[in-house]
Amino acid sequence: EKVCKNVKCGRGECVRIMTEPFYECKCKAPYRPPSCRTPSACAPSPCLNGGTCVKGRLRSQFTCVCPENYSGKFCQIGPDDCYEGDGESYRGFVSETVDGLECLPWNSHLIPYTDFEEEEDGIGPHNYCRNPDGESQPWCFIRNEGELQWDDCNVARCPEPAGENYTEPTSDAPLKDFSVCGIPQPSRALGKIFGGRKAKPGAHPWQASLQIRSKGTTDPFRHNCGGILIDSCWVLTAAHCIDNENEIQESLGGVDLKKDEAADQSMGVEQYFVHYTETDEALYNDIALLKLKAVDGVCTKETRFVKTACLPEDTLPDGMECSISGYGTTEHSEKGSTQLLDAKVLLISQERCMAPHVYGEFLDESMLCAGYMQGGVDSCLGDFWGPLVCNRNETYYVYGVVSWGDGCGKKNKPGIYARVTLFLDWIKEKMHST
Repeated sequence: EKVCKNVKCGRGECVRIMTEPFYECKCKAPYRPPSCRTPSACAPSPCLNGGTCVKGRLRSQFTCVCPENYSGKFCQIGPDDCYEGDGESYRGFVSETVDGLECLPWNSHLIPYTDFEEEEDGIGPHNYCRNPDGESQPWCFIRNEGELQWDDCNVARCPEPAGENYTEPTSDAPLKDFSVCGIPQPSRALGKIFGGRKAKPGAHPWQASLQIRSKGTTDPFRHNCGGILIDSCWVLTAAHCIDNENEIQESLGGVDLKKDEAADQSMGVEQYFVHYTETDEALYNDIALLKLKAVDGVCTKETRFVKTACLPEDTLPDGMECSISGYGTTEHSEKGSTQLLDAKVLLISQERCMAPHVYGEFLDESMLCAGYMQGGVDSCLGDFWGPLVCNRNETYYVYGVVSWGDGCGKKNKPGIYARVTLFLDWIKEKMHST
């Protein structure tokens, strides 16, 4: 704010950037840098590649009439502006997402992640779409309702040369039947959103979406809670997510509830077991076990996008960093992402969580705390989160199932999870008895 205090940007706004002079004027179209004081929409013309600028009714309004094969607000997107493969080599000029939102400049102060290889990744003081981390296509950061997010860009895939056929990525061939648990598909990681970031395909292959609809109807299923796959036919979830009024199905493999993805696997629930006690103050023993319906003797099939997490063998140390994942939409809240999100949280000691100013006597041995005592977005959990998973010696163990909390992001009110280690005998007994 101090950097921009004495800067005048005319018909625009001063924004802080990470490079000298640490600010720039972001102009409202058609006003142009450096001072955003261009007096006429078409003088000089903002249209590129031979586009014709047509004035609008107001002095600030204009439309670029683009030559054939050119598009974009300024005719900046040419016929060769497309990406090959996953788009890591893309160096074009598209700067908007598939939803039509304008990309943030890569050097924006809003983006705390700066560990880019500028020359190698094509990153610089511009807002053109790029793919520096091996995503499925070019993407960019955006600011949506005041929150830093990222999304895929509205970039076309290049046509394949004659005689070559491109094959869309699929869910991969089934692997051996879950012979190893807790090991996701390796990938290049980039922490793109902080305390609720969009997850990469295959990063949380045990993540399940527990979906419901009223019994006896053909209504579409809707996401209700998160869950975690611990065996080809078994999913752990929170007990408070289960009721007798709804039909349940589980969906695994995908990362976007709005899309039909090749990696998706959906199956019904044959039986469930609830271990649950509710009082006016808290939820106790808030854990449930769902047995999936088998088709031809098979429930889920292991792929790079569908794998099991391991059950824990013992307790983990306080202060250990773990991860939570889940979806940002529930039947109770229309706001949020329908894409799979994840965040990092810390395990908090039982003694600290049972302090009077935290949760006091409401906590018992069936619960554990994770999050940040200072509050913040990482503590905004809710039913859309699911498993609390911890990486120990490169293997991921489900350590908690999200249960409840006091509000969202409050200081001294981290998230509460069902403590999986307490229920290991119960889980194994149910799985082996049916």
